[in-house]
Amino acid sequence: MWQRIQTLYLLISAGLIAALCFSTAYSVANPDGLVKVSYWQLQKPYFGILLGILAAMVALALVVYKSRILQMRLATLSAIVALGMQGWLAWMYFTFEGHVFSWTAIFPLVICLCNLLAARGCFQDQLMVESAYRVRERRKRRRA
Repeated sequence: MWQRIQTLYLLISAGLIAALCFSTAYSVANPDGLVKVSYWQLQKPYFGILLGILAAMVALALVVYKSRILQMRLATLSAIVALGMQGWLAWMYFTFEGHVFSWTAIFPLVICLCNLLAARGCFQDQLMVESAYRVRERRKRRRA
């Protein structure tokens, strides 16, 4: 499990999800001069729900390393969820005026990239196993 590259990509995305849970989303300066800071999971309950779903899918993809097809599908699905979250953040960026977003707003895009690379690694592993199975079957047929 640990020697496969997709595990590294999934661990990176899990770390970024954990960092999103404890970082600030944006800040707003009031006319009084006070700065209001909003956290990702507290800004809207939907972000907390999306982060929970994303974390569960990545954790499950890390655990089911023996089932490469399921791991590939979970990584692809979590990449789609992260891309949707990034689209939502882009919409918020262009519609909210006076909000200063933090640099952690690009984390969902990086999570999407890591999950797609993990899915690609799972696919390559599956192709390697299938080709080794075909070679093994040919050898059995020749001996018989």
